[in-house]
Amino acid sequence: MNPDLDLTLHRVIRAPRTRVWNAWTDPDSLARWWLPAPSRCRVERLEVRPAGAFVTRMSEDGIEFVPHLDACFLVADRNERLVFTTALDSALRPAAGDILMTAEITLRDHPEGTDYRVLVRHGDPAARARHQELGFEYGWGTVTGQLATLVENEVRV
Repeated sequence: MNPDLDLTLHRVIRAPRTRVWNAWTDPDSLARWWLPAPSRCRVERLEVRPAGAFVTRMSEDGIEFVPHLDACFLVADRNERLVFTTALDSALRPAAGDILMTAEITLRDHPEGTDYRVLVRHGDPAARARHQELGFEYGWGTVTGQLATLVENEVRV
């Protein structure tokens, strides 16, 4: 972790890693927590594999959906780690944008469930600062809370 370039989030989620993984990798589940409520998410493409597409759209009113994320996965280690980047789009072309980042999600066993960690890497201090100013803690913190609520309250079958 480089404090000049990276932002992090850590939380213990009181659910097994498989539930957290499934919430990340199932399009219907991801759409339920990926954006801070009351915004709505539509998952266009979720190909959880290296070079797979990660494309979402967002809506404030539930009617009109606009682009949200056009990224690709770099790593998908089942129940352990996901890495995606916005530096490449879903067609594996170099992306343009204010905040290009690579996000690493790690899942580890914890006595109370899952040790959930997010590490978001940026290319330079200005991009990190811009992401923080735009509300990294609020955005990622809120969606992580929504993820936790979803998987902690999921009924076992």
